Amino acid sequence: MEAARQTVARLDGAYALCFLFGGHEDLLVAARKGSPLAIGHGEGEMFVGSDALALAAMTNKVTYLEEGDFAVLSRTSLEITDAAGSLMNREMREISHEVTSADKGPFKHYMAKEIAEQPNVLAEAVKHYTHPNGKEILLPAVDLDFTKIEKLTMVACGTAYLACHVAKYWFEQIARLPVELDIASEFRYREPPLSHNSFAFFVSQSGETADTLAALRYCSQTVNKTVAIVNAPESSISREADVSLPILAGVEIGVASTKAFTAQVTVLTLMALALAKKKGTISDSKFRAILSELEAIPGKVEEILEKNDIIKGIAHQYKDARNALYLGRGSSFPVALEGALKLKEISYIHAEGYPAAEMKHGPIALIDENMPLFVIATSKGHYEKVVSNIQEIKSRSGKIIAIVTEGDVQVKEIADHVIEIPETEEALTPLLTTIPLQLLSYYIAVMLEKNVDQPRNLAKSVTVE
Repeated sequence: MEAARQTVARLDGAYALCFLFGGHEDLLVAARKGSPLAIGHGEGEMFVGSDALALAAMTNKVTYLEEGDFAVLSRTSLEITDAAGSLMNREMREISHEVTSADKGPFKHYMAKEIAEQPNVLAEAVKHYTHPNGKEILLPAVDLDFTKIEKLTMVACGTAYLACHVAKYWFEQIARLPVELDIASEFRYREPPLSHNSFAFFVSQSGETADTLAALRYCSQTVNKTVAIVNAPESSISREADVSLPILAGVEIGVASTKAFTAQVTVLTLMALALAKKKGTISDSKFRAILSELEAIPGKVEEILEKNDIIKGIAHQYKDARNALYLGRGSSFPVALEGALKLKEISYIHAEGYPAAEMKHGPIALIDENMPLFVIATSKGHYEKVVSNIQEIKSRSGKIIAIVTEGDVQVKEIADHVIEIPETEEALTPLLTTIPLQLLSYYIAVMLEKNVDQPRNLAKSVTVE
């Protein structure tokens, strides 16, 4: 085994390895660096897999290897040593069935199931983080005193980055806390100066995203607190952060994240509200109004999901488009980015998201009768200015699909199609506007006969650079 250890020690880069040996049927050797690896404990048998989900069919008893660990397994024993060769006693954890359940139920695709689960997911997150009296947000017992910090750094990749982008508006506008937002792969190599008077948030569905994990390690010795906002409570990011805030979305199988995005936005919005309340930058009445409305959001998501046939009809009209633009202002801008990302991921149609006002700085040149433009034009958040943008699009023969607030009149007169969402507080609008965009992407991809759950070239968890 020492020879095997020395061989592994010579490897560069990230890896999760499992070795089998001819003539030694009762022996496995496993090692990890950078990528996740877990040991499953059975009755007279042991397993090696990427995580609890991969091992769920065999066992719910799991030991996670830490960075640099080297493990020797037989059917009845496990020996783990760390990078220095010292014997380690890693905890065996029992994983609940809910964490690893991956049944599609009556749905054709996991993505459809996960979109439909959002009312329950958001209700669970709100219940977990709010007091039954509806007047308090519950934070972990550890010291998370936002009032003593001067800046918040938020780091993530892909859809999780866009959830952070939405939350940036509320941390800055409602809580008056400056936010530095960065893509993990850029942040880790940019090596920005950090202050002890700051917190750093790391957002990831899987909790194993390689760049986000590296960014966390970069921050861990400098900032006041590192905070993980993840969907996998046993993941590397969750274990290595000072504080872990679960989003409670349940297992998400579809590569294109849906329920994890809205759950991330919900938890981050609650954190912004908690900070605003502590700092006194929000009135008690406004705080209670938003919390009360947050409890109503799951029901309003249900209302949007019932517009399935309308959204499917719109998807059919634009499924053959080769390009699309998504526009929004304020917190609707990152929602536009997320809508474009979803369409690209699963249908392979080129799509771009822009701040609506930026249309005049280049994208307007692309508009013609063949260009669908998906515009978020809700009653709160720069409505009149977005209406002006829509008029500019219409004058150039662009096809407008607008997401509007129920009762809208102005946009209905101009747009080719409208999808109505219920009225809500401005801070919660992204939780509603993102739902029609998820459904549009899903139906377009299905109509194009794409592999919705496993789109080409993509992985659910990006554990390498």
